[in-house]
Amino acid sequence: MLAGVVVVAVAGLVARPAAAAGTAPTVVASIKPVHSLVAGVMEGVGTPALLVRGGASPHAYTLRPSEARALREAQVVFWVGPKLELFLRGPLAALAGEARVVALAEAPGVARLPQREGGVWGHDEDESHGPGAYNPHVWLDPRNAEAMVATIADVLAQADPPHAAAYRANAQHLRAGIAALDHELAKRLEPVRERPFLVFHDAYAYLEHRYGLHAVGAITVEPDQPPGARRVIELRERIRDAGAVCVFAEPQFQPHLVRILIEGSDIRAGVLDPLGADLPAGTALYFTLMRDLAKSLRTCLAPR
Repeated sequence: MLAGVVVVAVAGLVARPAAAAGTAPTVVASIKPVHSLVAGVMEGVGTPALLVRGGASPHAYTLRPSEARALREAQVVFWVGPKLELFLRGPLAALAGEARVVALAEAPGVARLPQREGGVWGHDEDESHGPGAYNPHVWLDPRNAEAMVATIADVLAQADPPHAAAYRANAQHLRAGIAALDHELAKRLEPVRERPFLVFHDAYAYLEHRYGLHAVGAITVEPDQPPGARRVIELRERIRDAGAVCVFAEPQFQPHLVRILIEGSDIRAGVLDPLGADLPAGTALYFTLMRDLAKSLRTCLAPR
């Protein structure tokens, strides 16, 4: 773990002054799902800044000058962690002692799933993510989102005591909404449990695990590394052998790979977006994102 880039859930002093009474601290969030949860906790108090906008990938991103400046001026920074936002490792290490940096994948109560290795998931021994590697897309399990919200509220309450009650009340309301969303998604996805499908990259393990979904492999090793010819042949065989009914692309990456895989078959194509690339940033994004994922899965996997 990088020095100075660790979860600071409820403790630790920062060099920058706390927000003055009546003003919110300067808060930065890395990606849209994280920003959505932070915005929900801060509602009525302040608005967090968002770094990765639109369809940009957090695996490979370059900070704009304005974003780098916002990061340098931040009092609190929320990110998933060094397994996801690789581009933030250096900038956040440089902030050590200057801002409270919170890796939400390491927040209390967040359940992390191991990184799937080998075979249809594209990682072999030479490509291992190392001992203890985990899938970083933790927000796709609503129970993890609830735990993340609790940590966000704790951190903000300590950084900004005058608004502590507001943060905690917002968090309680937000967690209740996420729990209701969880029940809604379980009901909506029940008809397509165990229906086999292929994903663009291994981002959906938490969604699968929570709702009993049945992904049979991923197209890419990493989302910014297209598969070679041998890998395409292997995946086409896997699709056939597993009886996959749908292959999902992602809006951030090349959809023609999906067309190649399903060419000449009656397998359907769909789109899953784990980041909310085309959704407006804000409190509602997390709920819309999760409902859109459920809708895409049910539409493409439903028996016909």
